[in-house]
Amino acid sequence: MQLLLAEDDPILANGLTAQLNAAGFTVEHAPNGPVAEFLLARQDFDIAILDLGLPMIDGLTVLKKLRATKPNLPVVVLTALDRLDSRVAGLNAGADDYMTKPFDFPELEARLRAVLRRARKDPASGGVAEAGVHVDRAARRAVIHGEAVELSPREATLLELLLIHADKVVTKEQIAAAWAGDGTEVGAGNTAEVHIHRLRRKLEGSGMEIRTVRGLGYLLAVERPDGRSA
Repeated sequence: MQLLLAEDDPILANGLTAQLNAAGFTVEHAPNGPVAEFLLARQDFDIAILDLGLPMIDGLTVLKKLRATKPNLPVVVLTALDRLDSRVAGLNAGADDYMTKPFDFPELEARLRAVLRRARKDPASGGVAEAGVHVDRAARRAVIHGEAVELSPREATLLELLLIHADKVVTKEQIAAAWAGDGTEVGAGNTAEVHIHRLRRKLEGSGMEIRTVRGLGYLLAVERPDGRSA
């Protein structure tokens, strides 16, 4: 996932970059508004974190200009301005979410994932879709080339996570975070390995393959139209 971090505090930016890299994002840092605009105009990002208090060109102006050229790019606003009018201004300018400083990184990561999930949703069916596979977590099922496949709650969450990060490694820590708070007890039948094994069987013939990346996690390889897969 390519992420733009527009933040003028160097200590915060360095810390966030390290944490985001560990979470699987590739980060480009912009210390001010002009650099943010330059990077946004010349690179394709999957998501952006934008501080409203950027020097030279403030973040709200950057956001308004961005929405004129890239209306669908997910943006999470990060700012010390916690007044209601500031939050409203950020959301009205086109922010997908809004967080105030100070904050906890796990919450920021969770919000980034949620925004990315919404951005990847299939508008026709209300779920995440990729290469002939559509997963509807709420309905606990996947549709694979037109055929419905029933999923457990954890299988649905796991498949959605793998689809969002298709062709990229998903760590066991990311899986645990996605499962956190679902009320299911961890046990021998609820490990990532067990659910990966079940999903592999259910994805047979779909053009997708869940690969184990030893020591790192799992990767959903998607077969491309030319027959190749990543």
